[in-house]
Amino acid sequence: MKSILMVDDEPAVRFGVSKYLETEGFTVSEAACLAEAREAMSRRTFSALLLDVKLPDGSGIDFLKEIRGHDPTVPIVVITGHGSIAMAVEAMRLGADHFLTKPVDLRELDVLLTKSIQIGSLRRENRALRERPATMTPFFGESEALQKISAHLAAALRHRSPVILRGETGTGKGLVARYIHDHGPDPAEPFVELNCAALKGELLESELFGHAKGAFTGAVDSKSGLLDRAHRGTLFLDEIGDMDVAVQAKFLKVLEEKRFRPLGRVEERVSDFRLICATHQDLELFIQSGRFRQDLLYRINTLTITMPPLRDRLEELPDLVDHLLKFITRGRGHVEVSSEAIAILTAYSWPGNIRELHNVLERAYILSDGPVLRLEHFSGLVQPDGQSQDISKEQSLGLDAAERAHLVKVLRKVKGHVPEAAHALGISRATLYRKVTQHGIDLDRLR
Repeated sequence: MKSILMVDDEPAVRFGVSKYLETEGFTVSEAACLAEAREAMSRRTFSALLLDVKLPDGSGIDFLKEIRGHDPTVPIVVITGHGSIAMAVEAMRLGADHFLTKPVDLRELDVLLTKSIQIGSLRRENRALRERPATMTPFFGESEALQKISAHLAAALRHRSPVILRGETGTGKGLVARYIHDHGPDPAEPFVELNCAALKGELLESELFGHAKGAFTGAVDSKSGLLDRAHRGTLFLDEIGDMDVAVQAKFLKVLEEKRFRPLGRVEERVSDFRLICATHQDLELFIQSGRFRQDLLYRINTLTITMPPLRDRLEELPDLVDHLLKFITRGRGHVEVSSEAIAILTAYSWPGNIRELHNVLERAYILSDGPVLRLEHFSGLVQPDGQSQDISKEQSLGLDAAERAHLVKVLRKVKGHVPEAAHALGISRATLYRKVTQHGIDLDRLR
């Protein structure tokens, strides 16, 4: 859809241009001043802008500079009845794509807008490619819950010893595993991942160890295993608690000797890999029920990092939201969440942790038609008891949580310096101290 925002204070001009462009397949929104233009652009994005220079509440040239400050890709055509060469040069210097004087040839405008929109699309694609993060990265905030694992995480980056990542589903264990590899001793070596819950028995054994042709029914060709591929790199076994006990015994031998034998072969192979495991299961309980080998747990439990659930780190949720949105939008422009929506997100319990938050944000982004995700884009959050989130009932609780999160964010930026934080917040130091006490914020941890 070719959507145009026309900013012009002359109703007759807006009417004539809009009617013509609509017959040519454009969708035209109108704004009579800069305030209306800003309001329209906060609600949705446009394929191109038609911008007058002289407007009741300011200069279109200044507005052009403002737009280019946050969106260098949208095509902008400046139209004025009082043009000059100097004005045209200035407009083009500030980022206008074209400069036209009234009366405008409507056929020429149609062709010019069509080409400009095509160029704008290419700009967005190029920008997205430049700004798109290579892979999703974990968010390491400064909450007390995450500070508890910082020492073990730092140790995991220095050494190649086995690491086991524990925590509820969706807390980001897989992302942390990849982070440890990418920032560890051997980042250039392969990172090989296997979800043990996805394969059982012979299939899991074959995937790990590889097999010779004819080793079992269906083995029509020889296949190398993931242990081969992980040599000198990292082997990440997700949901290791779901590995069959028979495979656990063979894998334990590999860990101890760094040697293994593919199915159906006599010769042994060597694999010197760094092991990272993850599970949301209670492995000690599994040992009691015979579902997990105690000696294997001893072997993999050199370093344990327990990822905290999102409900234990809600004070940093606004920063986490910003972090996730960079990956969700894929470089297609800055998107933010309104303060009212942040309040509701902060009041929610997040049983699915970061994975659930990511999905909720992605759905809201798809439903939105502008740069701000609002309350209506987050309807239908379901609590663990199956009840939908009641926005009206939770809003007061959410606002308190949002206020605390905002205070922590500001205080963290100024390293706990109360006078500077009070100035940034526009409140007195006494008020800030009162709110710090009210919300139980530990200033020492922020300094």
